[in-house]
This record gives sequence, structure tokens and C-alpha cells, in this order.
Amino acid sequence: MAPIPTPPADPQDSPDTYLGLDAESAERQARGRGWSSVRQLPPGAVITMEYRSGRLNFEVTDGTVTRCWKG
Repeated sequence: MAPIPTPPADPQDSPDTYLGLDAESAERQARGRGWSSVRQLPPGAVITMEYRSGRLNFEVTDGTVTRCWKG
């Protein structure tokens, strides 16, 4: 049986630093800090809950990041 691969580590970055930023600036900053995937979601969006290493999620209200989490 093949070994289970170890996922790459997330960037050393706090999601809280993106709160209050406009969505476009926040996404540019996140990609610059090493996040391979950044997704912007409207409030209350229905999403799957699988964890993806290297992904940062933004909840965006009126163009501003109001919530941010890894995976």
C-alpha cells in the first residue's frame, strides 16, 4: 500500500489580518503571502466543508471581507 502523502503546510498568516479589507486587496495580499487558492463567498453561501490545504476563504459583504478562515 502506498503511503498517505503529507499535505503542504499553510502559509504562516493569520486570517484575522484580512478582516475589514476590500475583497480585491485582500485577495492580492493573500496570494502574495503564499495562499494557492483564495475564494470569495457571499454571506450565507452554501459550501462543502472539505478542508483544502493552501486555501483561504473570504466572506464578502458589500465588497468588504467580514469573515476569513483557512481551508
